[in-house]
Amino acid sequence: MKLPVYLALIERSEETLAASYRVVSEGHAAEPDVHFLLQTLASQCDKHRRILAPVLERHQLSDESDVPESLHHEGLSSTRSGPLGLLRDLQDLYLAASLVDITWTMLLQAGQGLADRDLIEAVQQCDGETSTQLGWLRTRMKQAAPQALIAAG
Repeated sequence: MKLPVYLALIERSEETLAASYRVVSEGHAAEPDVHFLLQTLASQCDKHRRILAPVLERHQLSDESDVPESLHHEGLSSTRSGPLGLLRDLQDLYLAASLVDITWTMLLQAGQGLADRDLIEAVQQCDGETSTQLGWLRTRMKQAAPQALIAAG
């Protein structure tokens, strides 16, 4: 069974996404909506990992080498400056959040296939917030795009 591989992937991806939200939050602190909301989104990712912890304990990964590195998002360690930098940083966050979102979807399918109530409940608690995160990122990119792509010199 490969379920533990994807549970490890979601746990690592949520951790990476939280750290990336914090990096961009601090790097764009001059944008109050970005700064404060990304801190909130990072806290949501931390909460997702806590919710998932009991399921991870039941489905221990026997060999870390099974985790597909090519699917793992490396996260952001620095930010870019200016309006275009903000737009690109938000796009990077969107990609990382998209990986988390689709992984939750796959875990829900597995949970339903196994009739694993705990896994299904964990996914249901977390997946909706991840979808909301993606919606905010998409909206904020739409807001930033005209200035970054047209007005910025």
